[in-house]
Amino acid sequence: MWNNHHALNLLAKILFTLVAIAVLYAISLQLIKPPLFPIKEINVQVIHGIEKNNVELQNVTREHIEYITRNEIKGNFISVNLTEVREAFVKIPWVRDAKVNREWPHGLNVTLEEHQVLAYWGSHALVNTYGEVFRVTVDRNLPVFTGPKEASAQEVARRYQRFSQILAPLQQSIAEINLTSRYAWRIQLDTGTILELGRNETEERLVRYVSVYDHSIARLNQQQPLAYVDLRYPNGFAIRMPEVIQHVPRKSGTRRET
Repeated sequence: MWNNHHALNLLAKILFTLVAIAVLYAISLQLIKPPLFPIKEINVQVIHGIEKNNVELQNVTREHIEYITRNEIKGNFISVNLTEVREAFVKIPWVRDAKVNREWPHGLNVTLEEHQVLAYWGSHALVNTYGEVFRVTVDRNLPVFTGPKEASAQEVARRYQRFSQILAPLQQSIAEINLTSRYAWRIQLDTGTILELGRNETEERLVRYVSVYDHSIARLNQQQPLAYVDLRYPNGFAIRMPEVIQHVPRKSGTRRET
């Protein structure tokens, strides 16, 4: 072997390569250890939905951010695990999503999206504008959504937006919206009136209620808002006056199964 120049040259190249790899590995170990390339800046930006806004944090506090900075960001600019940092920010109750990236030579950019509250989910959670359920404690005047399961929240949020648009000409607001296990819809207005929409043609029924309100219901001259309006009729509806039950079908027609 020692007389084989080709074998010796190959062996020398292999040894040189191994030494070079070892040296580079040792250098890289030194580079990723503090105090080299320390993280000196953490820039936090807030977005609302898909649009970036130059706004201050509304619910996430500076104390939250400082806690993560002190306890969750480990290593330096090169070695810091961006996935772990992102997960730490997402664990903040008010944070819906977070993105983290490096900014050379010693900074991290953190983009936070806070939950934008739309309603309560029952008595134990909140619903954001995406129809997602999350859990924090607030004391606000918000509509209440209920449904057979949390996965229903997205559909309830979508219907809430649509029903609110339909009711807008009457300046009536939804205080509570309920989706039953049979997929039937019920609305309680801020006046206390309950609107029974059923399962089918719910938007059409609500549109009919709005279209006849001014020249029928509003002229009943009641001292208090109606207690209940059943819209599950093909050609009319029935109402319940406060304290007194009175059925007033606007047109003749048989009750439709809902």
